[in-house]
Amino acid sequence: VIRAKAVSAKEVDSGNDIYGNPIKRIQYEIKQIKMFKGPDQDIEFIYTAPSTAVCGRLLDTGGKKEYLIAGKSEGNGKMHITLCDLVSTWDSLTPTQKKSLNQRYQMGCECKISRCLSIPCLISSSDECLWTDWAMEKNNVDGRQAKHYACIKRSDGSCAWYRGMAPPKQEFLDIEDP
Repeated sequence: VIRAKAVSAKEVDSGNDIYGNPIKRIQYEIKQIKMFKGPDQDIEFIYTAPSTAVCGRLLDTGGKKEYLIAGKSEGNGKMHITLCDLVSTWDSLTPTQKKSLNQRYQMGCECKISRCLSIPCLISSSDECLWTDWAMEKNNVDGRQAKHYACIKRSDGSCAWYRGMAPPKQEFLDIEDP
């Protein structure tokens, strides 16, 4: 998960398919601004399919737009993204999302977020947060929970949604679910 700008793009060969035909990829050269999660080295290139029809992601290469990108890293400075990966312009993120990238999301690494696709929904254990944006907001994947909440682990090992710009108070972390 990185914050980055794309500075150039070119089509490159990426091996051959099972019939011997060349596989084309778009190679974006990027300027990494910040690594939130990933390998110990900077990401230099991001690779994607050449069009959205084959799940490629298109990035603006003017070097002006900043992106939050969550993709798959090979650990050698290369990263791959598809339409299924999170790619958002930095300016489109809420203040809570930006703050959570730096401070909150890591508090929920041991938590599981369970999707609620239709009501009613249940969680199966206390280490889950129930994500209801899809069911409650007409199939919206970028709803209130996604924009304003973080699933964090509390002192008793349970997980709960936290909303707020300030760090969670100890009282919130120490709450025990019945």
